[in-house]
Amino acid sequence: MPSSQTPPAGATAVDPTAVRPPIDDARIIRTSPEQLRAELTALKNDGFTMLLDVGGVDYLERTPRFDVVYHLLGGITTAQPERVRVLCGVDGPEPTLPTVSDLWPSANWAEREVFDLFGIRFAGHPDLRRIQMPDEWVGHPLRKDYPLRGPALERTPRPSFALKSNVAAGTPAFGKTAAALQRQIVAARSHVPNGDDSVAAAHSGSDPGAAPTAGDASTTELAAEKNAARGGQLPKDGAK
Repeated sequence: MPSSQTPPAGATAVDPTAVRPPIDDARIIRTSPEQLRAELTALKNDGFTMLLDVGGVDYLERTPRFDVVYHLLGGITTAQPERVRVLCGVDGPEPTLPTVSDLWPSANWAEREVFDLFGIRFAGHPDLRRIQMPDEWVGHPLRKDYPLRGPALERTPRPSFALKSNVAAGTPAFGKTAAALQRQIVAARSHVPNGDDSVAAAHSGSDPGAAPTAGDASTTELAAEKNAARGGQLPKDGAK
C-alpha cells in the first residue's frame, strides 16, 4: 500500500494533519463528576471493555477549568469497533474525581499521571502519588499557570541562563566562567620558571584572559633564550 504522504505528480506532500482521522471519529459524551462513575460503568457493560487512555486538559479561563478525558474502545471482537470519548469537567482548589482503576486496571498509572501533571485527585485510587516528577516536586507542570522555568524556591535558586539568542558573539566571559579563567591564568603564571613577569606576560597575553597568538613564544622557548644569554649553559636538574 503506498504511503499517504507520497506527493502526487507535480505537487507537494500532503500535510500530515490532513490525513489524520477527523475529530468525529468517536462518539463524544460529556458528563459531570457526580455521574462519571455510573456513565463509565454503563459503557463498560455495553461492550466498551478497553480503556485506551486517561488524559487531562487545563482551560485556564474557563469554568470548570479542567477536563478529564477517557478514551474507550468497544466492539474489539467485531468487524467495526467503536470509540467513545467521555469528557468530565472538574473545578475547585483541589479538583477530585472518582477513580476507575477498579473497572480498568490500566487507569492506575494514567490517573497517577493526571494527578502528577495537573493536580487532579482520584478518590479511591490505591496508590495516588507522582509518577513522572520527584515526590518533593512543587506544583503541577502541565497547568497553564505553572511557571515556565519551574517554581522559584530559595533553596533552589534559578540562574540567569545565557542563551545564543541573547548573548552577542564575542561577548567576554563573566560570572563563574570568568572566575574559572582567572584561576587558570594564575595557575599558569605560577608555573613559569624563575617567576619572570615578562615571561608570564608573554605566556598569558598582555590582557588577562587573552589567548596566545601564533607568534607568541612558549615558556620553554623563552627559558632557552634566557639561558643562552647567560652563556649557553642549561641549568642542571634542580638548579635555578
